[in-house]
Amino acid sequence: MDPFLTSRIVSDILSGLTNGVIYGLVALSLVLIWRSTGILNFAQGAMPMFATYLGMGLLSYHLSYWPCVAIAMLAGFAIGGLTERVLVRGLYGKPEINPIVVMVGFLIVLEGVAAAIWSTLPRGLPSPFSSIDWQLGGKPFALSDFTVFEIVTALVVMTAVALLFRFTKLGLQLRASALAPEVSKLLGVRVGRMLTLGWVLSTGVGTITTILVASNFFTGLTPQVMDGIFAFGFIAAAVGGLESPVGAIVAGVGIGIILQFVGDYVNSNAIILTALVILIVSLMIRPNGIFTKSTARRV
Repeated sequence: MDPFLTSRIVSDILSGLTNGVIYGLVALSLVLIWRSTGILNFAQGAMPMFATYLGMGLLSYHLSYWPCVAIAMLAGFAIGGLTERVLVRGLYGKPEINPIVVMVGFLIVLEGVAAAIWSTLPRGLPSPFSSIDWQLGGKPFALSDFTVFEIVTALVVMTAVALLFRFTKLGLQLRASALAPEVSKLLGVRVGRMLTLGWVLSTGVGTITTILVASNFFTGLTPQVMDGIFAFGFIAAAVGGLESPVGAIVAGVGIGIILQFVGDYVNSNAIILTALVILIVSLMIRPNGIFTKSTARRV
């Protein structure tokens, strides 16, 4: 059994799983903001990146890892709430291109400001757990304490978000505020607060993801650290369905494993092309996403 578990195929599956849960968390943050506000946030990578710099930068002042994580999370919540209040609040009900343009511009601004303050050089972050692969029979097994922590974190966050929207009154109010704000107001829902809360929660999930990525020894923290990962996460959200938290994680994991095999057995240059092909084929077959239920429209 040990030779199989340490084989190239199993290693690719586990490495793809590790990458896939990161893509899934990005997709989950997009699903969160879509279900609660009906907007696609193209700065979803840059906002958590900036929050991570604000929190984890305190490591330089000899603050330990977990307090810095807590401060980064608080910064993420604040950035999400302020962004909704200042930039997005006036865009509801406007043409869909308006928030897209605004958030792409905000992405550029955040990355430029981060580069000006902290430079573009990778900043290594300590890992809370060992990143050394486990050993089976003297051979490396493509899992470590840190990758297991990544996987467990993704599953916990996905479960929490799914339960929030499916079984809680707050989740129902978040969805109602996005779909029918006027009716929700008549029913006593504080729509403004719900919309802000959606951005707060989404940026919080994004900050968790950025911290996990930046804590990877080979990645580090840079102003562009989330750009490529956001692209794959966006594809995962589209494939899984913007209405499905479970679909976000499942699609992210599936895409991560497929791309790992493509990079290992075909060519690393084919990874982006493969991701785009997956997106196009998925949208042709299921435009609303694989895990989104089709609804009949009465005419």
